Parts: sequence; structure tokens; C-alpha cells
Amino acid sequence: MKMRKLVALLLAGAMVVSMAACGSSSSSDSSDAASSSAAGTEDSSASDDGSSSSVSNNVEPFGQVIIGSTTQMSGDWETIWTNNASDYAVLKMISGYSTVAQTQNGEYVWDYSALAEEPTAVVNEGPVEEETAEDGEAAIVYEEGSETWTFKIKEDLVYNDGTPITARDYVLYFALFAAPFITDFELSGSAGQMYVGHDAYSDGSASAFSGVRLLGDYEFSITVAAENLPYYFDKILVGADPLPVHVWLPSDVTVEDDGQGVYLKFPEGVTEDQKSAYVRDSIEAARWNSDNRVSAGPYTLVSYDTAASSATLKVNPNYAGNFEGQKPGIETVVYIMTESATQMDLLKQGGVDILTGLAEGSEIKAALDIADEGGFNTIDYPRNGYGKVTFVCDFGPTQFVEVRHALAYLLDRNEFANTFCEGYGSVVHGPYGLGMWMYEEAEEELDELLDTYNFSVDQAVEELKAGGWVYNEDGSDYVDGSELVRYKIVTEEEAANFDKCVTLEDGTILMPLVMEWLSSENNSVSELLKVMLMEASTTKQAGVQINCTEVQFTELLNYIYRDASVGDKYAVPTYNMFNLATGFTAAYDQSYEFTRDEILLSFGYNTPRIFDEELDNLSMDMVYGVDPDDRDGYLSIWVEFLERWNELLPELPLYSNQYHDIYNDKIQNYEVNSLWDVSQQIIYCTVTE
Repeated sequence: MKMRKLVALLLAGAMVVSMAACGSSSSSDSSDAASSSAAGTEDSSASDDGSSSSVSNNVEPFGQVIIGSTTQMSGDWETIWTNNASDYAVLKMISGYSTVAQTQNGEYVWDYSALAEEPTAVVNEGPVEEETAEDGEAAIVYEEGSETWTFKIKEDLVYNDGTPITARDYVLYFALFAAPFITDFELSGSAGQMYVGHDAYSDGSASAFSGVRLLGDYEFSITVAAENLPYYFDKILVGADPLPVHVWLPSDVTVEDDGQGVYLKFPEGVTEDQKSAYVRDSIEAARWNSDNRVSAGPYTLVSYDTAASSATLKVNPNYAGNFEGQKPGIETVVYIMTESATQMDLLKQGGVDILTGLAEGSEIKAALDIADEGGFNTIDYPRNGYGKVTFVCDFGPTQFVEVRHALAYLLDRNEFANTFCEGYGSVVHGPYGLGMWMYEEAEEELDELLDTYNFSVDQAVEELKAGGWVYNEDGSDYVDGSELVRYKIVTEEEAANFDKCVTLEDGTILMPLVMEWLSSENNSVSELLKVMLMEASTTKQAGVQINCTEVQFTELLNYIYRDASVGDKYAVPTYNMFNLATGFTAAYDQSYEFTRDEILLSFGYNTPRIFDEELDNLSMDMVYGVDPDDRDGYLSIWVEFLERWNELLPELPLYSNQYHDIYNDKIQNYEVNSLWDVSQQIIYCTVTE
């Protein structure tokens, strides 16, 4: 079984599963509109290079558009560290010239805005004879079955500041973010983890990353390890984005390749222990800079107002176009945080021009009413994501599967979805959205396989009894209907960090069935969960207690990722459940979501903290070992994965929506769908004013 985890962001945003607070329009993450796997889909309008025929005529950029989102930005624009939906939306608008692009229908194609020619691939045969590099050193001989991709980029590409883009910028990501010292920056060092030579370079036993080669000023290669092949989403496995060397590194630190792979060359005298300190200032500045940020995409981030959570973007005049040659038609884009309670009024008053991902039924109806009055248009599309409650499966009562099942039975999810979505969505029973091709093809099979956990207090009580929740606080037998909190005998290990446990005179440890729930502020889903679950009389009848704490969304992410880099308290398990929303990109890859690897866990992967070998293996098998053209094989394992996930229930799915966007009718060519959101479509739009 392959145990390597695909955790590096190879293609900017291609693997991101952003999270945001449920129940807020635009809060379901910004990647939702470019979500869910579309592998195997075909576009009859696509040309041989995968481009669409829908390119609008490039015009002189004009006007301004304001995009509203209820997800608060953090100002950390690199998804290497964060998974914030609004940050990611900004990142997509300022990024460009990746070697791989996603089309409007979710297909991954080579991006000839960056590439001078089609990449070449060679399957390596392993050592066959002694080879010698030009400098006399032994040449790299790659393992049998590994695959080397060679890329040539165009020689006239420049960043928004005019600095030329070279192959060094494309390999910097791997040379830097797989370097041994990068763990000092609260990162896992997993960049390029699926490539030959990663482990040796990352642990310091090799001075260069042999699987990533700098072959010239405009040429580089990537060699994927045999154990990671085949891979279902093959192109994004070798995707690479330019990262400006002159920004991320001090001027006296360079990216080099002496024939054995890429590495960072430091000034003489800088020891291994000193490297992280030597580059810290430049890395921190590059990560957080919002003042005319150096980037290669259609827009430049010119400023960010932290207090207002507002980012202003201007057209990058040096941008040569996307994979279809498209350039922006709107001069200025402002991305702002809005409040769900007031955003419709803000829209009508002209304070915002676009609201995306409207999920709540009342919001959708309000948007449709506004459009009927004139001056605005709406567009709808099925969501490639879902609202959920994430359970923490290694802490407190929710570590026990019977408790997770009981909570599912105690919430009438059909009624919840109907109330929240008001006819514009429905309940789902696993990590999928209504817009996924997999769901559309396997819906009938899933209906037979997946437990729907239909509302039943009796069934919830039976689950709790089966799980040992049969005691009172003093150790006496629990009496059904007493409405007291149930207790369970636990071990010291099971009681760890959960300070609500009590110890009897004989040393018996009892855990109360009390859950601590962390929610983001001003969250309509949370308000409904309070009524239908936390405060419901049926919850009390079952012997369950839930306490709710509300914080800002960015604070919630710190807890769910156990991010010690922003405070030691976040690394300590504190809450048992969080409500969020998840969106999937066109590459549905869950291979790192259920990892049991301690290093990856320390960097925030596997947020439910569920450690099940079968689930982990299925998440891997779904993408590794499946040929890119084996659509049926991928779908079959996906169904198996959902069945196991549904049994373990690390999360409680709440709903998937029919999303709606509303936009000012001054905006032309606004064509989004479940695989293509406003941050991707914006360069095709123009304004009439």
C-alpha cells in the first residue's frame, strides 16, 4: 500500500479544499465554483489544446467591480500556510502562468500561456549503464518505473514588477518548501513529496532535490517516483507555478542545480542551523505583503485594509493572458467582507456588485426578488461542496463512533436542509456535493449503501447504550428519561485533555456526554443548529449536553488546525465539534485528509483526527494506482470510500445547495458554474458604465 501523501499544493489551488463558516452567503468556500472532480468529462467546444471557444474579445480594461464575501480575509495570501476561502479567491486572481490550467468544465490542460511547447514525458528504465555528468560526477539515474516530465517555458514572461520569469522561479517552490529548515516556519516540508529524492532532500541527507532539475534558464524537469504512479489526476501531479525568487529569497541566496538536482545556495559560512533565520525576513515579507504584491496573474494586489477586510486589485499590465489568451476587461476589483444580515441592502445601495455562493433559502429568495425589481441578474448552479459539522475524533465524547452516530440521529437533517435551503438544496450523506459527476452517476447505488441516519431519539439512545453511556455522575445506573447527562467509563488515555471527567473513589474514570462546540460569529447555520440540536428537548431526553462558543472564523480555523504557530493554546484539543462548509476543486483527491502520519497531523491535516486504516487506504487508492483514463475504476473506489466514511461519520453532513450568485447588470459575460467561480471568470467580464 502506498503511504505517501499528496499534500503539496502543486498547482495553485488545484488541491485546495477550502473551509468557511456555513450559513453565510459567499462563505461556503471560494473554490466551490471550481469544485468537484470533472476528470473524464469532455467539452465539445474545446480545441485540441483543451481551450474553450468562449473567449471574449480582449478590450481596454475599464471600470470597477466590488465582490462581497462573508468570509473574513486573514491577509495571508499563500495557501501553503492557510486554507481561508477569501484569501484563496484573491490568490487565484493574482496568480498566473502555471504549467497546468483548469478549464471551465473542470478539465486540466497544459497552459500554453506559460509553456513554449508541449511537455515531454519519459518512463525511466532504471540503471542500465554507467553515465557521467559533464562535471565528471555520476549522473542521476532514476528508478525503474519513475516518470520524468520536461518543461520549457516562454522566454518573454515577466512579473507585474517587470522582473523576468525564469525556470528558477518554477523550481523555487520545491527547493524552498521541501528544504530541511522549512519546518521552522510551521510547514511540513512536503512540497514535491511524490517526486524522486524528496525524502533525502527534506531530511537533509542529500544536499539537492534529485527529482527536480533546473536544466537551463527556461527549462526544468520533474520526476515522479514510481510508487506514486499511476495517478488519476496526472497533469496536476507535475504542475508548477512561478514563485518570484527575487522576493522570497535574500539577494545572496540563489536557486542552483549542479547536476544532482535543485537546491538553495547560501553564502559561505551560513550553517544548516542558521539557514531559517537567514531567510526568515524575506519569507515573512513575501508571505504577508499586500502593497503591490509581486505576482504573475491578471491582477495585482495593490492594498489590503485589515480593519475592513478589504483587498483592492488592479490590472497587471504585464499579464500576457490565461490559457485561452484572455486578459482582464475590468480595471479594478475590490474584494470585501460583508455581513450576511446587511449584504442585500449593501448590494442595492451599490456598496457591492457581486454576491456569490448564496446558500441560505432566505438569501436566495431575497436575491431573486432584487433581480425581479431590475438592475441585477442571478445565476444558479449545483454546489460541489457541502455544509457540515466536523467531529473531533480523538478527544472527549466524539472520539466514540456511537456518540457521532447518536448526534446524527438527534438532528433531523432533512428538516434542517429544508429549513435552511428552502427548496434550493438537500441533505447529503457523505463528503460530496450535488454538482459532482460521481454523485450524479452513483446516486442510486449510494441510496442503497449509505446510512441516512434518519431522525430517531430511540435510535440515538440505543447507540449510546451500545457505546457504554449508561451511568450517572456517581457511577449509578442511568435511567432513561431522567434527562440527566449520561456518563461512560473510560481509560486514562480516553480521558486525556477532557477536564470534565470525574474520578470515583475506586479510581473509575467517568466521562460526561458533554460536547463543546465552536462556531463562527453571526452564523445562520449555527443559529439553526442551536434550535434543532443543542437546545432541542430531544437532545436532553437522550442525555446529551452541547455547549456553544462563538469566535471569529479565523480563530476557529486556528483551533481546527491545532495551529501552534499562532498560540500554544490552539495545539491543545479543546472543542469536540465545529460547523463549517467545504468545497472541492475539480481534482477530488482526499489522499491526505485521513492521514495517520504524525508529521502531517502536526501541520493540520486530517482535521477530524480520525485514524482508520481502511479509510486512509481507500482515500489513497482512489487516486493512486488508477490510470487517468480509468473513470469507472475511480468511481468504484470513490463509492467504497464513501461507504466507509459514512459508517465512521467523522463529520455530520448537513446539506448541499443549489448555489446562486447575484450581480449588477452592468457586468457583462458573467458565466460561472460549479467548476468555475467568479475569481476565474472575472477576467472574461466587462462593465458597461
